[in-house]
Amino acid sequence: MDRSLAGAWDESAAEWIEWARTPGHDSYWTFHRDRLLGLVPKPGRLTLDVGCGEGRVGRDLADLGHTVVGVDASPSLTRACVEHQDGHPAILGAASQLPIADNAVDLVLGFMSFHDLDALEPAIGEVDRVLGPNGRVHLAIVHPLNSAGNWQNSEPADPSATPTFVIDGSYLHVRRYADRVERDGLTMTFHGEHRPLSAYTNALAARGFAIERLEEVTDPDPTSKWARIPLFLHLIARRI
Repeated sequence: MDRSLAGAWDESAAEWIEWARTPGHDSYWTFHRDRLLGLVPKPGRLTLDVGCGEGRVGRDLADLGHTVVGVDASPSLTRACVEHQDGHPAILGAASQLPIADNAVDLVLGFMSFHDLDALEPAIGEVDRVLGPNGRVHLAIVHPLNSAGNWQNSEPADPSATPTFVIDGSYLHVRRYADRVERDGLTMTFHGEHRPLSAYTNALAARGFAIERLEEVTDPDPTSKWARIPLFLHLIARRI
């Protein structure tokens, strides 16, 4: 049997901590941070950061006045979150069995984590359970179009050739992936599961969530090939 996604991320924890904590290195700084912090609602009773990793998003939310608790299935990453000099509480636990009381949370954040879960529907069920009335869930994921394909002719012999994005297999087929990335002397393996957009929206709708916003993130550089294809997706839904 293949190892779980949680296990794969725990094995890559040391690489991820170095990658995430190198200033300006990860996509968080280029594509996400300002957009994310501009979209999250005002602080409520409790903000739950599901798949908190080493804790950088929670630290930014705490600076905005949020009372943050992180949850992560990786012992190494949970420990790194808590032991950071500006650390905040984090609990070792699975998204499918959140160690949080019913109706205790006003915002559930899943920043670049819900495409890394082994089981999506049980996790959404837990989000529903822990959120209070009118609570919101904010998911930021690799855009399903991004994870469905890849570029051809991205480094062509002819510099004037236009890169072409090609769907690899079926957009609708759920599948695991592991992308090994090297940049500026650091390496990181990103483990995830491609799912079509409907997998997320249907799981939320089945629990009675109303989707309030979908925001697709592209490269702001108009000369980049990723200015034509979305990299990431922010999905915000409200419990009704």
